[in-house]
This record gives sequence, structure tokens and C-alpha cells, in this order.
Amino acid sequence: MTSPSEKLADVVVGDTARARLLDGLGLDYCCGGDETLDHACRRIGVEVADVIAQFETAAVVDVHPDCSEMPPAELIAHLVGTHHEYLHSELPDLERLAQRVLDEHGGRHPELHDVNVLVRAVRDDLEPHLLKEERVLFPAILELVAGPAEFPFGSITNPIKMMGIEHDRAGELLTRLRFATGNYAVPDDACASYRLLYQRLAELEHDTHLHIFEENHLLFPRAAALPR
Repeated sequence: MTSPSEKLADVVVGDTARARLLDGLGLDYCCGGDETLDHACRRIGVEVADVIAQFETAAVVDVHPDCSEMPPAELIAHLVGTHHEYLHSELPDLERLAQRVLDEHGGRHPELHDVNVLVRAVRDDLEPHLLKEERVLFPAILELVAGPAEFPFGSITNPIKMMGIEHDRAGELLTRLRFATGNYAVPDDACASYRLLYQRLAELEHDTHLHIFEENHLLFPRAAALPR
């Protein structure tokens, strides 16, 4: 049974179906993972008991693997092969789709201008971030897994801290996207491309929240604890 005093990050450990439910409620378990479930629910005006009941009764199918016990090397392989590959492929397509929907519907839906700007900002923010992790941080962690090592940037906690700051910025952009789209609510006159855009933006938010959660709350603490 989930406790109201549990941290949001702990609520989703080992059960990523709960992450999808929290995303739907607008509860941030990645960058805001240290907030308790009770406090987060009170902040947005929902009953914590109702949320816990959804955890216990909702039949949510989520094929995402349980990463809670993965050692650092396996977790890095998962992050790159799942979340990084997804973003490398999805972000360029999403930017093109957002522009096309704006061109077709922007006259009737001015909020699409903000959506288009934010999609571009998310891409501009995340793509360099992914490369920093793939080329600097993740190889350094793998070196530490093999044994103590020295790096030009000093302690491994230095790039970890920087990646955490960048995660916060990405989380803020995703929050702004959710607000700009009205929680991804598709208007009645939306065409198939419009509907597809909002569906894929909601999936981008969910996948990126899981991605940041797995780094902030699983990989980074384990990497910081490695002998160095």
C-alpha cells in the first residue's frame, strides 16, 4: 500500500505504470521527485486517497523495464538504447510536425505558435544534453565501474550536478508545453496531424520524465557512490 508520505520518486520505483498516472495528473516525479505524494496532491488540489486508489485499481499496461536494480553499466545501456535513441529519432520529426500543424491551424488556434516555439526549444535543449551524456558523463561512469579514475573535470559529481541542472530546465519546458496545449486537449476541429502532434507530445513528456527519473534517482546516486 502506498503511503501519502512517500516521495514521488519512490512511488514509481519498480512500477512505471504509476509514472504514467502521475504524468496524467501533472505530478512531477523526476525533477520534483523529492516531494511527498501528500504534499504534491495538496498543491494541485487533488485528494491523495483518490490517487492512491488509482494506483491500486488502474490496469495500466506499460512495457517499460524495471530499472530499479540495474547496475550502472546496464542502466546506461538502457538509457542510451531506449530513451536517447527515442529522442534522437523523435525530436526532429516532432519539430517538423509542429510547424506543419501551425501552418494549417495557427489562424484559428494561436496557442500553436507557443507550442511550435516550445517544441523547438525542447529539441535545442535536449539534443546537446544527450551528446554530453553520451560522450562525457556515461563513459566516465563506465570507467569508474572498472575502477578508480581521474578526469579533467574533477569529481564525477561535477558533471552529474550540471546534468541535473539541465534536467530541471527540460522539465520546465515540458511543463510549459503541457500548459500551452491545455493538457494536450485536442480541439474539435483538429485534423489527424493535429491529433497526432498532441498524442506524440504527451508521449514525449512521459518518456522524458521516466528518462530523467532513471538518471536523477537511479544512475546518478549509484555513480556518485562508486570508488574514485
